[in-house]
Amino acid sequence: MLGRYGFRSASSSLSELPAKSIAVLPFENRSDDKNAAYFADGIQDEILTKLASIADLKVISRTSTAKYKSKPEDLKTVSQQLGVATVLEGSVQKAGDKVRVNVQLIDARADGHLWAKSYDRDIKDVFAVESEVSQDIADALRAKLSPREADTLSTAPTRDPVAYDLFLKGEFEEREAASSLTIESYDQAASWYQQAIAHDPTFALAMARLVRNQMSRHWLVQPLTESQLVEVKNTAEHALALAPNLAETHVALGAFYYFGHRQYEEALAEFRKAIELQPNNAEAAEFCAFVHRRQGKWQECLTELLKSKENDPLNAPVAADIGTTYVQLRMWKQAKEAAAHTLEINPHNVVAMRVSLISCRNGSGDLTEAQRLLATFPKDPDLTVTRPGVAPLVGERAYLSVIKRDFRAALNAWVNERGEPSEKRKRLSARSAIGVLSGDASNVKTDAEQAHILIDSWLADHPTDEIALVELSWVDLALGRPAEAAQVAQRAANLLTVEKDPFLGRSPLVNLAEIQARCGHGEEAIKILQRLLSIPAGFDVSIVRLKIDPVWDPIRNDPGFQQLLAGKELIGPNK
Repeated sequence: MLGRYGFRSASSSLSELPAKSIAVLPFENRSDDKNAAYFADGIQDEILTKLASIADLKVISRTSTAKYKSKPEDLKTVSQQLGVATVLEGSVQKAGDKVRVNVQLIDARADGHLWAKSYDRDIKDVFAVESEVSQDIADALRAKLSPREADTLSTAPTRDPVAYDLFLKGEFEEREAASSLTIESYDQAASWYQQAIAHDPTFALAMARLVRNQMSRHWLVQPLTESQLVEVKNTAEHALALAPNLAETHVALGAFYYFGHRQYEEALAEFRKAIELQPNNAEAAEFCAFVHRRQGKWQECLTELLKSKENDPLNAPVAADIGTTYVQLRMWKQAKEAAAHTLEINPHNVVAMRVSLISCRNGSGDLTEAQRLLATFPKDPDLTVTRPGVAPLVGERAYLSVIKRDFRAALNAWVNERGEPSEKRKRLSARSAIGVLSGDASNVKTDAEQAHILIDSWLADHPTDEIALVELSWVDLALGRPAEAAQVAQRAANLLTVEKDPFLGRSPLVNLAEIQARCGHGEEAIKILQRLLSIPAGFDVSIVRLKIDPVWDPIRNDPGFQQLLAGKELIGPNK
């Protein structure tokens, strides 16, 4: 049973689970070569992917099933947690040019076997095994197949076993990259994909995954050049031309549009096509949610996130994104519930920690409760975030001290040196901002001077980095340059507007209001705040937060500001 906000109750009755539902658990690697785990993972993934194309089935995504062992002891609990009636267990043994695949389909509600089979084949016939297993499962669950779905089950991504082996190595490394976010892992995965394509120039799935690899690297780790982006787009379009009915090629092109140039309508069309081809594609639904959020279509965003969560119930990032969306809408109670649920899935999820903390701080203003919450979080996650504004710049841990006006504690949070130049720049900028907020920046002047040098050097090569511009605006204030600070803050706000991106565009606008307030431009700051209170901007602005945040002290007694405090938010529970 789904709760009010889409979170599955642990007490759901087994009888409520849909009969035509399945989770494909991780396959056990029984090969003598323990490094062949990538191959077992690949067999499981391809079977799962084929089943995901069947509209008559509910199929759980790999992200959620990966959390279990190959043969969990308590299948009834697994089925309840995943919301499925059946599970597929399997093992793979690879030896030379031979492969044995053992699978068993289990009714988790009764803990009884529906069937079990073994497949002994040559490696070159492994694609037929994947198709047969998928077809047998569909038959056992009495799933109705359209002609296109039947064709998907019988189609192999490539007929070249060497190319397929290289591709599976790329998939394994790509999962490592998604976890580590290192350039080395992304580049190694890309190399495997490229080798697979070299062996089979018609391998559209490998091309699609190479595009996803490059766009994730571009967005999360290191931006690609314009010429590299053109090359990625060409690869995406070539993959789509080779396999127009393959959902992954549409997801790849959609990811290019989304991450490459913020072409949201084009991206949405591709993600919707992917869902049409593969109704259980939780990732495509998640991407649709992201597009809607960037377009300011908040209810559509929540609908898609909850849909994604149905097929991927243990995906902590999706659960955290639900909480993030609630925070923006100033729906504090729902945000707290979403954060708590996320932390049950993954106690180290940093986004959920922030959602939890901000919901308390901006929702109720209860700093004692916020401090209690902070004490429950593991100490290792860095709660700073790359988002414009003084609170993200200072970091959520330190900013709680700022709001409590314990500026010494906030500065102490940024005492330790960090190795990378970007980390040093972040530390010096944060200390500069804390000095400004304390009302006496003289004790951080040296920090500000060093930060200014580092930021100037960075901006010389990255003039449109709005995060660096925000850092510079606070460093200028610390150095007693209010006019320069206001100009820089305006530059950052012009780069990413609310009109262009309703989700992230509000952050540089918040920073502009903060800088204007600190520069003595109260009227301009208040106008911006009026706008921010009328739109989803709960991460940074709420009436409760305005009342307690020292960043607004210079305009606190302004009649216009006092009128804001006495008014209501046009988006949020106080409207």
